[in-house]
Amino acid sequence: RRRLAPLNEDNGRFLLLAALIAAYLSAGATVFSALESPSEAAAQLRWNRTLHNFSRIFNISLPELRAFLRSYEAAMAAGIRVDALRPRWDFPGAFYFVGTVVSTIGFGMTTPATVAGKVFLIVYGLFGCAGTILFFNLFLERIISLLAFIMKACYERQLQRSGLLPPNFRRGPAVSGMGSLVGWKPSVYHVLLILGIFAVTLSCCASAMYTAVEGWNYVDSLYYCFVTFSTIGFGDLVSSQNAAYQHQGLYRFGNFIFILMGVCCIYSLFNVISIIIKQVLNWVLKKFECRCCPKCHKSSTRLSRRNAITPGARLRRHNITVDADGQYDSDTEGRRLSGEMISMRELTASNKVSLAILQKQLSETANGYPRNVCINTRQNGFSAGVGALAIMNNRLAETSDSR
Repeated sequence: RRRLAPLNEDNGRFLLLAALIAAYLSAGATVFSALESPSEAAAQLRWNRTLHNFSRIFNISLPELRAFLRSYEAAMAAGIRVDALRPRWDFPGAFYFVGTVVSTIGFGMTTPATVAGKVFLIVYGLFGCAGTILFFNLFLERIISLLAFIMKACYERQLQRSGLLPPNFRRGPAVSGMGSLVGWKPSVYHVLLILGIFAVTLSCCASAMYTAVEGWNYVDSLYYCFVTFSTIGFGDLVSSQNAAYQHQGLYRFGNFIFILMGVCCIYSLFNVISIIIKQVLNWVLKKFECRCCPKCHKSSTRLSRRNAITPGARLRRHNITVDADGQYDSDTEGRRLSGEMISMRELTASNKVSLAILQKQLSETANGYPRNVCINTRQNGFSAGVGALAIMNNRLAETSDSR
């Protein structure tokens, strides 16, 4: 009887992350409920008391008063306020709106009221959000490249001071001949630290501007910066909404630059943190690997020792992925996993794999490429991954295959 195959690493990581997110959401809901629920109940009690006092003093029935308040809520949803505010749908206001749409901030203080506007928003947001996400990924790639260039220059200078590199060392083809710089990549933790410092500095500067111009306290300004830069966009605080400001044009430009740079920086920071979370998940999976079935682990270890030739283990030991001439059929794969002697077909495929590896290494050595590159003859456009996670995997040391 065939047993169900165990979960692979990707599925195990996905399920573990889903469980952790569910626990994280539950913990967050518990904390916020404990913090905000008493305040909400007290505010509701005060409002009911005020409503009844107003109805009694001015001799207005409660149904009529509630109908008036519903009309006022509808006016607020349409953007009408008691105090004078800037027009919502002039060109600067509409530009601010489309910026919050494509960046997925979505404050909600301005929404289209016509059917044509809502239909156009669906089509506009589809391509606008996709293009903006692509822009964020390209920004991430370039900021990582810039940080890698700076950190590599510092690393080379450190090696020169230590005497491991000649003083007249210059970047170029000779880099491949220096064993200390072959395959060098920046540390994900150093990148996390640099992006974190930059994000905090940017948020502090933007908060100082909002405190001075909008009249908010500094904590509210920091709260607005995080909610906006992370594209959460609650809409309880929205900048640049008054009718007039001192140096209004300069303030609008500064507001735009701070939001643009803040969103790009926080997006990059979130992706670096996601790499750290993935590493933690991998560590947890390795800790729990085979602990659920030690008997099977012992039997597999005993069976693996019976084979004198184990190409699969040898390939895994060298951390090399190569596609032989076709995949193994179920019969061959079943014999190998069951611990029986290896078949001639698998032995022939192993020899071909070894020859391909040797030819690849000789070619890379002749051209000056590092020899510890993962070999994969089945690569296509998506073999290295897609999106921000692939960018981080390819450019940071702790996520490379050679680690």
